Amino acid sequence: MEAEDLWNHDFYYCYKIIVQGAKNVINACRECKVGKLIYNSSADLIFDGSHDICNGDESLPCYWKFEDALSDLKAHAEALILFANNIDGLLTCALRPSNVFGPGDTQLVPFLIKLAKSGCAKFIIGNGENMSDFTYSENVVHAHICAAEALDSRMISVAGKAYFITNLEPMKFWEFVSLILEGLGCQRPFIKVPARMVWYVLLFVKWTHEKLGIKEYNHSLSAYYFRLASHTRTFNCTAAQKYIGYSPVVSLDDGIALTSDAFSNLVKDLSFMSCTNFEEQSKVDKLLGSGKVADILLWRDEKKTFTYFFAFAMLFYWFLLSGRTFASSAAKLLLLITTILYGYGILPAQISSFIVRRMSVSWFEISETVVKDSVIFIAYQWNRGVYNVRLLARGHDWNKFFKVMSSLYFLKLILSRSMTVVVGVALVFSFTAFFVYEQYESEIDGLGKLLLNRMKESKRLLMRSLPETAESFLQNRGILQRER
Repeated sequence: MEAEDLWNHDFYYCYKIIVQGAKNVINACRECKVGKLIYNSSADLIFDGSHDICNGDESLPCYWKFEDALSDLKAHAEALILFANNIDGLLTCALRPSNVFGPGDTQLVPFLIKLAKSGCAKFIIGNGENMSDFTYSENVVHAHICAAEALDSRMISVAGKAYFITNLEPMKFWEFVSLILEGLGCQRPFIKVPARMVWYVLLFVKWTHEKLGIKEYNHSLSAYYFRLASHTRTFNCTAAQKYIGYSPVVSLDDGIALTSDAFSNLVKDLSFMSCTNFEEQSKVDKLLGSGKVADILLWRDEKKTFTYFFAFAMLFYWFLLSGRTFASSAAKLLLLITTILYGYGILPAQISSFIVRRMSVSWFEISETVVKDSVIFIAYQWNRGVYNVRLLARGHDWNKFFKVMSSLYFLKLILSRSMTVVVGVALVFSFTAFFVYEQYESEIDGLGKLLLNRMKESKRLLMRSLPETAESFLQNRGILQRER
């Protein structure tokens, strides 16, 4: 086994540890007449980073073209171990555990905790349906013991081969992440974001760090976890069960519970716990009403949000970018809808064994309750406007006057610009600003408070300097008058 915390080291150092280290161990075993050598490899060796693996077995070839250097070096080390089998009496084999976790983990679980503390653990990359195999660390140890005993009893069928090791309980990757975070008292991921968008963001971050000369950012590590979180990777352990007699000794649920208990000390900070409490609503969620509008603008369901955004974008193009008048665009839209409805209505009940579902008339009906509520809302807004006009006509409410004046002036600025630009900016703003604010609420509030304090301080200094400035001005003016 080589060290697991090699991501932050250079290629030469990793080569010495993994590949040259494997050569040194092989040579030492041959010189000291060691009979058995088992290499702790990885299931990543057959994953190319772009294609899903469903129930993969040992017949799958090694990829040999990896995005990260560590997988490449591990593949070379495994090949060296297996090639050394049956030389000078040395028997070798390799184990390929998938997604090892447990107490003492230095990679997967600490990475999840780091994401949770930064507020990024609330995101689900892709649709969240990708499956993965996980292996509890004690089961990996048990697999090594089974392999060592099998090399004694079933040497011919075991030696010189590699075996996949898992907990035999494949589950959704994001369900596993949710169980780990939930066991630590953190929030479960609930916001789905497109995988392609996340990948472009990672590439942009990499480009930015390269341009700025920042070497602390490790793109290989981020890319590795991105591929892990967005692809299906399940493996068949039949060969390990048959030839080395492996079976898990700790279930996946027990392993998750034990891991959560072991890492619970890392999340005892009360401020961290409160900021990740999903039950507490964010400010923007309360502002939007915690209903359908909030779900859409906060990207709770990416499919629904994309559907609404696409629909609004099409309406924006249809009415503002097409170059037609509003009346002409509305007429063409109604004509298009009428044609589609009529064409749908004349379709046969069944087309090539596909049943065409008919639209119910209730789809086009508005309930009496909705109509009453709409009328009441319109009447309320009208009466409220009349009330505000009366207040203005009396000339006693200065706050109301300034609010109306600022609103009208703001409306004047909007209408003085291109309506197309204003509507386009408002559309993009509504689908991005609320979402961004919810993710970085504390940071944005902190920046706002800082700017507000700076403005108050500047105002205080200005008010303090005004009397001194006026006094010096009057003194200078008196001196000038005397001189004249």
